[in-house]
Amino acid sequence: MHRSNLLYVLPNLFTASSIFVGVISIVEASKGHFVLASWLILLALIFDGLDGRIARMTNTTSQFGVEFDSLADIISFGIAPAMILYFFIGHAFGRFGILVSALYVIFGAIRLARFNISTAKTDPNVFIGLPIPTAAIFVSMWILLFHKYALEDYSIVLLFLALGVAILMVSNFRYPSFKKVKLDKPIVFRTLILLTIAASLLYLFSAEGFALIILAYTLYGPIRALKTLNLRNIKIKK
Repeated sequence: MHRSNLLYVLPNLFTASSIFVGVISIVEASKGHFVLASWLILLALIFDGLDGRIARMTNTTSQFGVEFDSLADIISFGIAPAMILYFFIGHAFGRFGILVSALYVIFGAIRLARFNISTAKTDPNVFIGLPIPTAAIFVSMWILLFHKYALEDYSIVLLFLALGVAILMVSNFRYPSFKKVKLDKPIVFRTLILLTIAASLLYLFSAEGFALIILAYTLYGPIRALKTLNLRNIKIKK
């Protein structure tokens, strides 16, 4: 096999790893190992982030890779978190628990399909609708918090939170993509310090830190939309 062909395999290997980790996450959740299952979703996110970057670095992007990545996303960030949610608490609410998990997967699939057909038409710095990996981390991190602090008595809240992020995935709210962030030299040093502090806090309070970061990003879309609407109303009144 030529070296160039091997390079094409590399990013797809990371995509396959994301699927593999997603399946393991489902298996662990079925055994009641919710902490491990939730952290595995984060590992799948790392693999998902690496495949695209490696493809661009090695100039091995392809239509096959794009389609494969979407299929991987629906497994690792659609089905896997939905099943963790169902095994964790959804089963206790009968049909409603099944409905929430099903809607999460369906809306996630719609989000991915819409993203695939609109990529060329939209601003690369903006996502329309909450990205499915973000929704997956949101669900898994809040499951971790509910498990850690024994909040099972309030678990219905978790189902509504999952339903909320499912709806945000198919919304028209805009979210920053951070794909083409450029840092000027004077800002690099400050950014490094801030990232080091953030990493230290995440090390001490992992589940809480990730949950709050993802919550802030998730709320950004609706808050931005409300702010824009408010400014428009002010201009109309003037």
